[in-house]
Amino acid sequence: MHRIGYLLSDGFQIMALASQTVFEMANDVSGEAFYGIENYSTAGGEVRSSLGMKIDTRAITARTQMDTWIAVGVTTPLTIAPPADVFAFLRRAAKRTRRIAGICTGAFVLAGAGLLANRRATTHWAYARDMQRLYPDVQVEEDRIFIVDGPVWTSAGMTAGLDLALAMVEKDLGADIARSVAHKLVMHQRRAGGQSQHSEMLDLAPKSDRIQNALNYARKNLNRPLTVQELAGEAHLSPRQFSRVFTLETGQSPAKAIEGLRLEAARLMIEKSRHSLETIAQETGFRDRRHMREAFMRGFGVPPQEVRREARTQT
Repeated sequence: MHRIGYLLSDGFQIMALASQTVFEMANDVSGEAFYGIENYSTAGGEVRSSLGMKIDTRAITARTQMDTWIAVGVTTPLTIAPPADVFAFLRRAAKRTRRIAGICTGAFVLAGAGLLANRRATTHWAYARDMQRLYPDVQVEEDRIFIVDGPVWTSAGMTAGLDLALAMVEKDLGADIARSVAHKLVMHQRRAGGQSQHSEMLDLAPKSDRIQNALNYARKNLNRPLTVQELAGEAHLSPRQFSRVFTLETGQSPAKAIEGLRLEAARLMIEKSRHSLETIAQETGFRDRRHMREAFMRGFGVPPQEVRREARTQT
C-alpha cells in the first residue's frame, strides 16, 4: 500500500482535501486498496479549517512514515504561518519519503522548510510574486497548474490539487487508470502541469449574453478564419456596434481576443497531443506554423517548441 499523509495546520483550506477523492477513486478503479490516506498534524487532535470546520488528525511521531506527504495550504499564507515544528518535521520527512507535495499555498510551507531551494515551483497566482519575494532562491513559475521537480510537487490554486493528485495516480498506476478516475470524477479534461492557470474566456468576462454567445461561437470555430462581420451576426449587432460593445465589455478588440483564444487552444493541443506544430496551427486557425510561433512569442514569450518540451518533462 502506498501511504499518503496530508499535513494540516489551523486555517487550512478545506478544498485541498477534495484531492483525496482522486486517490479513493483510484483504489476503486484499480480494484485494490493501493492508496491509504490519513490526516496528520504535528500535535494531533482537532485542526480547524479556514471555514471553521474541525478535522480530526493523527499526531506525527518519530515512527510516522509515509510514501507521500502533502502539505495543505491556508487561505492567507502571508499572515498565517504553520507551527515551527512543521518545518523541522518536513525537513526530516523529505529525506525518507518518496515524494513531497504542496497544494496551493502549501508551497509556502515547503519553501519555509527549505525544500524548494533551487527548485522550480508554483502556487496560487495571487501569491506567486509574494513567494518569489520571500524565497528568492525558489524558481517560482506563477502560470502553471502544477510542477514536478524531482521528488517535490507543487500545485496552483485549490482545484489544481485535483490535477496534481491525478498526475500522481498516472505516475503510480498508469494513464488508463488516471483516465478512468477523471471520468468518474467528471473532470472534463486532465490538465497538464504546464498548462496556464488562467482561462482566456474567464479573463474576457463579457457582461452581456450576446457577446458571450459570439465568443462561444468563436471558440467552436477556431479552425477557420473568423471575421468581425460573422461574429457580429452571432451577436445580432452591426459590425460597428459589435466592435464597440465588445471592446467596452472585454477591454480587448475582437481580433486580440480571438488570438488569445487561438493561443489557449494551441497551447493545450501542444501539451496534450502528439500532433505536429503545423497541424496544430491549422486546427487552431493560424495561417501556418510561423504565424503561430509569432503569436506565441507575443503572448507567452516562448516559442511553441519550448512549451512542448516543458510539457514532456512533466510526464
